[in-house]
Formats: sequence, structure tokens, C-alpha cells
Amino acid sequence: MACYVYILPSTAMAKKILVIEDDKDIRDTLVYVLEEQGYEVVSSEEAKILKSLDKIKPDLILLDNWLTEWKSDANGQQISKQLKSNPATSHIPIVIISAVSNIQEIAEAGMADDYLRKPFNLTDIIEIVKKYAV
Repeated sequence: MACYVYILPSTAMAKKILVIEDDKDIRDTLVYVLEEQGYEVVSSEEAKILKSLDKIKPDLILLDNWLTEWKSDANGQQISKQLKSNPATSHIPIVIISAVSNIQEIAEAGMADDYLRKPFNLTDIIEIVKKYAV
């Protein structure tokens, strides 16, 4: 008697992406595109979600540089630098998202792994996520 085992794709095996973006349309687009690509996505309009990083355990963080909710004058660059300076979170790849012309310098100063310039196309999102969520 033959025994067959079928291994079906599991969402438990999917890489988890944390999207922090205050613009609802951009956030919803990112979530939709990433979920269509098979990623598990946790999203928030507020950086407060970072207090739950130990529970979320993301494989990648997509972080808007300018969060209107962030009251402490911190921006994505500063948040990224804090996360990268902390041994508990320094291993998590961070991609800063912004429309500013000097986004590359901002990402470098924030110790981010990469950056994504707004406006972006869907191919750019998919490529950059594949690069870091492996």
C-alpha cells in the first residue's frame, strides 16, 4: 500500500512583513501587493506598533520616513537607527519609504538596509521585498 504525503503551502511558513505607513491608500496598496505575493503582512499607520516587535517578529520592516502620528519628533530615519542600534532588533532588515529627494542619504544615516522612493511601481515593491525577505 502506497502512502502519499502532500505538502501544501502554509501561511505559517510565509515571511512576515511589517508595514508602517500613515497614508491609508499607500498602506493598503502595500498590504494587497505583498499578500498577493504570499507574504504575511502586519500593517499600522502608527509607529507605536514597534512596541510589539517581540510578538510580531517581522522578517522585514517597510517604514515610512514621515509618520504624522509620531509625536516625539522622531522620523523613520531616527526610528530605523534606534532599531539598528539595538542588538535585539538590529538583524531585521529595514526599508525606508519616502518621496523626499535625498532618501538615499536618509536611509544611510538611519542605518536602513535600503530605501524605496515614492511614487513607486508594484515591481519595485516586489523586488525590494524579495531582496530582504528570504
